[in-house]
Amino acid sequence: MKVLVITTPVATHFAPLAPLAWALRGAGHEVLVAGQPDVIGAARAAGLSGHSVGEAFHAGELMSLGLPEGLRPIEVGGRPTGPAFAGAVRPWTMHTRYTVTAYLEIARAWKPDLVLSDRLEYGALMVGGLLGIPVVQHRWGVDPVGEVAHAVGARALGGVCERLGLPDGLPLPSLVLDPCPPGFQDPSVTPGTPIRYVPSNGSGTVPGWAFDRPEGHRVCVSLGQLTLAMNGLPLLRRIVDAFDGLPDTEAVVTVGAPYREQLGPVPASVRLVDPVPLDAVLGSCTAVVHHGGSGTQLTATAFGLPQLVLPGHLDTFVVGDRITACGAGLSLDEAAQQNDAEAVHKALRTLLTDPQYAAGAAALRDGMATQPTPAETVPVLVDLAAAAR
Repeated sequence: MKVLVITTPVATHFAPLAPLAWALRGAGHEVLVAGQPDVIGAARAAGLSGHSVGEAFHAGELMSLGLPEGLRPIEVGGRPTGPAFAGAVRPWTMHTRYTVTAYLEIARAWKPDLVLSDRLEYGALMVGGLLGIPVVQHRWGVDPVGEVAHAVGARALGGVCERLGLPDGLPLPSLVLDPCPPGFQDPSVTPGTPIRYVPSNGSGTVPGWAFDRPEGHRVCVSLGQLTLAMNGLPLLRRIVDAFDGLPDTEAVVTVGAPYREQLGPVPASVRLVDPVPLDAVLGSCTAVVHHGGSGTQLTATAFGLPQLVLPGHLDTFVVGDRITACGAGLSLDEAAQQNDAEAVHKALRTLLTDPQYAAGAAALRDGMATQPTPAETVPVLVDLAAAAR
């Protein structure tokens, strides 16, 4: 079987698909990643062959559009409402108009049996519909954005579909895979087919400190590059300050050199390190502080770690809601809370001393372990492709 992977040009949108692509290759199937340069590097780092389409997209610039200098999204708009999720999808409908023809040309030349994509790549649905092959979408985690995506795309891309030869409009996916552990997905989202989350945070060098377990707590702080790029350095400063005076606790803060230089002096209990694949270092940690990114949240869940979520935009708030609802951690979802180092300090102390959060995190981890692995999901995809022939 030949599987064509097409994703929106965001490396973190591609990352959840990598373990399934590995499983397909391990089972003897051919896999080709087609995408803009933004994802081709991630594909190559994952050991997958890729075909580059067009120029780099730089989705981070899209996220920062209209953001006032010095303010984070949460400080401008607070918690997003339903229309914000639909609004976040609309730029991808415009993006599809410029990329779908190139993806279609690749697909017609390579002749895949199945297309694997993320939830926002409308071109994958069109390619599948025109070639008469299944399209499998893979959620990256909690999915309020992906849930509204098809309805928005069907309205915006009806003319494009008709021009290409799809008079019935935007096709539906044949299957939607969901990596959330049981009970974690947003209850308002249509249930998908479970697949176990396997951390795919890229590759790197494992630092020596990761092999040493401290006598007390070690907390990993990871805000992701996008959060820092969207005026998030003051937030990181307050998180770092919150560790001052926290007993028996070491903080490991992943932050690139440019931001590290701007951060300034840190408490003695804080270690600043270069970004590193989280699955390589979380084994020595007892908790995680993060921005609500699904990859970070699911990786921490795979290690059974309680989490403090500081959401900033779109579905990161829902991630925080679900962590709280499942008893696996806390979420500070108001700008005033996040801007108060004492409030962050208090939340950290509670997270580390109240055993209910460790128990909730362990329950999520155990639930995750019951889901079918990517390798066990491969036969499902094979059957889908065979039925379409």
